Amino acid sequence: MKTSIMRGLLAGVATFVMPFAAGATDLEVTHWWTSGGEANAVQELAKAFESTTGHHWVDGAIAGSGNTARPVIISRIIGGDPMAATQLNHGKQAQELIEAGLMLDLTDIAEEGKWAEIVQPKSLLDACTVDGKVYCVPLNIHSIQWMWTSNAAFEKAGIDSVNNWEELKAAAPKLREAGILPLAMGEQGWQEAYLVHNLLSGTSEDLYYAVYRDKDEDALNSDGVKAVFNELAAAREMSAGGNVQDWNLATAKVINGEAAAQVMGDWAQGEFALAGKKAGQDYNCLIAMGGEPSIATGGDAFYFPLNKDPEITAAQKELAKVLISPESQVAFNLKKGSLPVRGDVDLAAAGPCMQKGLETLAAGKVITGTDQLITPDAVGQIQDLMAEFFGSDMTPEDAHAAFVEIILNDE
Repeated sequence: MKTSIMRGLLAGVATFVMPFAAGATDLEVTHWWTSGGEANAVQELAKAFESTTGHHWVDGAIAGSGNTARPVIISRIIGGDPMAATQLNHGKQAQELIEAGLMLDLTDIAEEGKWAEIVQPKSLLDACTVDGKVYCVPLNIHSIQWMWTSNAAFEKAGIDSVNNWEELKAAAPKLREAGILPLAMGEQGWQEAYLVHNLLSGTSEDLYYAVYRDKDEDALNSDGVKAVFNELAAAREMSAGGNVQDWNLATAKVINGEAAAQVMGDWAQGEFALAGKKAGQDYNCLIAMGGEPSIATGGDAFYFPLNKDPEITAAQKELAKVLISPESQVAFNLKKGSLPVRGDVDLAAAGPCMQKGLETLAAGKVITGTDQLITPDAVGQIQDLMAEFFGSDMTPEDAHAAFVEIILNDE
């Protein structure tokens, strides 16, 4: 990733030149960043917006995951009670809203800011573009291909910390004997579905694309995909007894040494940082769960629902500029644990885990996220399937058959 001389940005949000509006405007911003680390990061965006524009960020945090927040967000927009700006993920989540003419066209801002030149990888801006027009601001790059491990947990069990998924499975009996949960996992389908995606991409990039992009029936019924569901059975056994719902509560078990590992996106870094834990000393971050490094180019983007107030529209466009500014990109992503979408900022202050992500991105070892390959309906069905699998004694064979049906019927 390219860098530029921007050392001063690393201390926080620097002051950058933007004319103040004649009158302050309140902008309600909805998002689902409610964990400690996430809330810490989102405050950087609010501070940058208010300090550089004179407008007010009215925080509309929605407790719960994106699965909880997205229906609320979409319902409000369709129902005629839109917020001024909202977080959504890269992919197809807002496509129908755009096609219905409910989202603000940001093409003029994108062209003025030369987004096509600064956003990396290009697929993130492509995900914001419909019929040649830009409708969202790419904010960050999040990857789910991570396993987080607790050094304290392995020390308590009297064994060495593991370096990959296979070693975690082998260490599970010793960890159980020491009263350590081998794998912390929130009992929610979206978290459990991450294992499917990670195990598939870890098996083979070609297999991953054959399944999600090409929906190839032979690939779906291959031994490689069947083996993934056997691995899910092992994960179900390792995570039994965790008894938490939210992802950050599962992360807390790793932070506190109660659990040995968690498979979770890079946003978990924000929780470790907030707890004062240091990578390499207190915990380890294993990209691609310890396999060949590759990351998905998913993440968050901000959309701006249409409204009839020209003052709000003007403030929305100012917020769009702030979100993609170098200052906000640095300050937000350093606290969030995600990677910036700009290729021209200096992240020398990034910790070891973020550096791993940056190196992987710079090497071009990226894969397209599932949200950009399959429909939201298929995403939801896979999550429901995983919730059923992890909450029951469903066989790997039955889970595999249901998964194949979901993908083949996705349109």
